Amino acid sequence: MIQENTEKIKDIIEDDIWGTIKIFLELGIHFGEGDNRIELTIGLLLLITMAFLLTSTILQGIRKFFTRKMEVDDKLKFISIFKFIKYLVYVIVILFTMSAAGINITILITASAALFVGLGLALREIFQDIIGGIFIILDKSLRVGDIIEIDNKIGKVFEIKLRTTRAITRDDKVIIIPNHKFISDIVYNYTQNHKTTRESIKIGVSYGSDVQLVTKILLDIVKTHRNVLKSPKPFVIFEDFGDSALLFSLNFYIIDSFSDPRIKSELRYKIDAEFRANKITIPFPQRDIHLFQQGPFQHSNVSNLENNEEA
Repeated sequence: MIQENTEKIKDIIEDDIWGTIKIFLELGIHFGEGDNRIELTIGLLLLITMAFLLTSTILQGIRKFFTRKMEVDDKLKFISIFKFIKYLVYVIVILFTMSAAGINITILITASAALFVGLGLALREIFQDIIGGIFIILDKSLRVGDIIEIDNKIGKVFEIKLRTTRAITRDDKVIIIPNHKFISDIVYNYTQNHKTTRESIKIGVSYGSDVQLVTKILLDIVKTHRNVLKSPKPFVIFEDFGDSALLFSLNFYIIDSFSDPRIKSELRYKIDAEFRANKITIPFPQRDIHLFQQGPFQHSNVSNLENNEEA
């Protein structure tokens, strides 16, 4: 009697309950015929959802494991890279799940090959930007706070993302730089090794000026500026004998090259004032133009015209 009841319960579970569930899971949309048949059923969607949730949980655990001891900046960079990897893993898991469910994914890949080619061409630069961002983050060739020069523009980096880098210029304008430029173009990083940079100011004085006095004035001025470093020491170079002037360069070191134009401007004001006080002239180019005029009753008439061109 007990065995008969057990068999009846078993039949009820297999035929009625499980059969109903199986019919429900097989509900869906069917495409194609034979080997090319694709079945998009409720069961498949549930299976993909479970695989998606399980993958998401595992990836989240992996991310926490690797970022648990990282600093805040490094953690944000790792998360940016991890997002890109996470999307690739999701696609692979979904395709693998569909294949395990009996769907020939080769058909899907073949059917969407043209779409993939089109997307690849359209998103080529975006992929280059993402790869460039990954390289920047991994090899640390660029950091927040670095001062860079790219396309004749100087800016201070304040944000590095997976696709773009943002920097603020000296006139408080934000430039958005695609990351692939840091791989394909020449970029000057003023602060890659350290924050100290050497700057220079070019000066020309009139022939006959006391060059020793000029050197002393330049060094005295630069040594008293609050933003110029005492070490390494500033120095002056007598560069050349120019067409209209004796050419000097004043070289000095600072730790804030982003403020370089302001510092140079302040030094130039002081140089001009000291040169005036010491009767040292900053010349401008001069040219003599000789005009030769001949008439029927005179052999030649020579006049000198001085053409002054301001430097």
